[in-house]
Amino acid sequence: MAEADVKVLFMPSGRRGFFPRGTPLLDAARSLGVDIDSVCGGRGLCGRCQISCVTGSFAKHQIESDVDHLSPFSATEAKFVERKGPLKDGRRLSCHTTLLDDAVIDVPAESQVHRQIVRKEMEARDIRLDIATRLYYVQIGEPSLEDPRGEVQFLFEALEREWGVTDVTLADSQLPALQAALTREDRGITVAVYQEHLITGIWPGLFDQPRGIAIDVGSTTVAAHLCDLNSGEVLASAGVMNPQIRYGEDLMSRVSYVMMHPEGAELLTNAIREAVNDLFVELSDQASGRVEDILEIALVANPIMHHILLGINPVNLGTAPFALTTSAAIDTRATEMGLKAHPEARLYCLPCIAGHVGADAAGVILAEAPDRSEAMTLVVDVGTNAEIVLANNQRLLVCSSPTGPAFEGAQISSGQRATIGAIERVRIDRDTLEPRFKCIGSDLWSDEPGFSDAMAGTGVTGICGSGIIEVVAEMYLAGILSTDGVVDGALAERTQRIKADGRTFSYVLHASSDPEISDVLVTQNDVRQIQLAKAALYAGIRLLMDEMGVTTVDRIRLAGAFGSHISVSHAMVLGLIPDCDLEQVTSAGNAAGAGARMALLDRNARLEIAATIARAERIETAVAGDFQAHFVGAMGLPHQSDPFPNLFAVVAPPEAKMVESGDAPKRRRRRSSRADA
Repeated sequence: MAEADVKVLFMPSGRRGFFPRGTPLLDAARSLGVDIDSVCGGRGLCGRCQISCVTGSFAKHQIESDVDHLSPFSATEAKFVERKGPLKDGRRLSCHTTLLDDAVIDVPAESQVHRQIVRKEMEARDIRLDIATRLYYVQIGEPSLEDPRGEVQFLFEALEREWGVTDVTLADSQLPALQAALTREDRGITVAVYQEHLITGIWPGLFDQPRGIAIDVGSTTVAAHLCDLNSGEVLASAGVMNPQIRYGEDLMSRVSYVMMHPEGAELLTNAIREAVNDLFVELSDQASGRVEDILEIALVANPIMHHILLGINPVNLGTAPFALTTSAAIDTRATEMGLKAHPEARLYCLPCIAGHVGADAAGVILAEAPDRSEAMTLVVDVGTNAEIVLANNQRLLVCSSPTGPAFEGAQISSGQRATIGAIERVRIDRDTLEPRFKCIGSDLWSDEPGFSDAMAGTGVTGICGSGIIEVVAEMYLAGILSTDGVVDGALAERTQRIKADGRTFSYVLHASSDPEISDVLVTQNDVRQIQLAKAALYAGIRLLMDEMGVTTVDRIRLAGAFGSHISVSHAMVLGLIPDCDLEQVTSAGNAAGAGARMALLDRNARLEIAATIARAERIETAVAGDFQAHFVGAMGLPHQSDPFPNLFAVVAPPEAKMVESGDAPKRRRRRSSRADA
């Protein structure tokens, strides 16, 4: 340390050192290994290296810090403000601010390369920003007669000289872009380097708006988020119905379509790719950008959607042994999969786990990290094919169970998708058996003033998945249904809500005032469809619990769009999930999509999920010997024999009753082919 050296302390890293007066703060930070971002290489162009000086006395470090201990506002900073607008109060560009005396420097989160992105959900993991594609601004040397090397070689030399980046190659498609970019007088260009070895993009001057897409391709809906790769911020979100529905309501119907139509696989692939590309355009328009700015895409999907989007025929997933063409993560050019983004945009698909446990389940595991907790955690992603994870920090078990589309309104007499007019919340008075309900599109209950006016535009059109869960659970709690799920026809003497329907009875949830419009009924067959679906799910859960050697779980996370909207208490009354402290049963939201975003923004997350999946234990429900026994027991409400002490400590149970039915529940036949489901 020379006598004229000054001391600098960088926060929050706590790194400190002595430097000669006049040392640029960015140089000091880099020599100490402080995490400060910069694309332009210290030229004052990008504004990513902003810092602020903390004023005060820091006795522990023997530093008296003041803003006057930094150089005055520079001409370069003034030009930056002219171009980009004013800096936040107290902010400076560290690349053009020098040390004059001792100082404590704060590096804000947005100026850190590997910063944490705090997610809003209470229990969700934060994201560490460490993107696979980095931008570098360089100035290329002038060619001359004495140096016959090509422009590419000059580019490689500049990357090594200015950034220490070596051993890179240039994607062939970017050769014309390099030539065009070097028409600027200063020969300054921005290059994108993927995974430190492949140049995937070139722009003239400074380019600082890299975009990425995190996308969840589901059998019913496709949800995507456009992210700023500089900050990790979500710039726009959008979703669309999966257009493949016209070829089949559920996954196995689509596999059957492909089996029966030789051209089916290509039709389904084209349909989903077109929908995804339209989403990319919509998201880019929302953010006032271009699809060509999209440099990376991280994708999750169930195995069948995964295969179809990648152009792989899914028929092998329709019959035992449900063989995946590949279970490994995919890292390829997006254009090779028919996706429209930057010509060299990279597509990363998370790994699949098993024949019916896909990359979406991997995304859920990555986002929720149940394998990092001592608590025995059950994560359920409810869909036409439910994916189930049971884990603690000792073991990780996964399986899938074919629940069918009943929870999405299919196979239900008045069922529909979750759109305006659909009943989504239900309560039934235990004394009068009268219902009240809420519909999507109104915050009013059906017995509140103004409800009819609020719904006049659409009317009450049917009942969606969350409403189906609640109405069947409420019918059980009100004594309308027996433990076996039989509608008690004797109650027809007590209320007009119970009406004969052939040999069985139905419950009138909503009586239409228009004779041209049907009543919204819950029929005995509707109840049976829900019983079959929930029994398949519960049986899969019990298989994992048996394998784990536990009879209870500590916490339950419900993932997916459906899991975000259902009442956890009603789901437990129905027997959709096992008994648990209701305060420990929460929604995980679109956890699969959150996992895709983690993989997009943190390249280390890709290594993490690959290692996690490698040690996951797969249970195949299609060949499990105890599945049928668990399935039969789970047909009961909430279960034929499993106790629910936590539930009924909070929810008053109904009086036990047995009702004879002309529609006795049938055992679900074991199948060797899921395509028959």
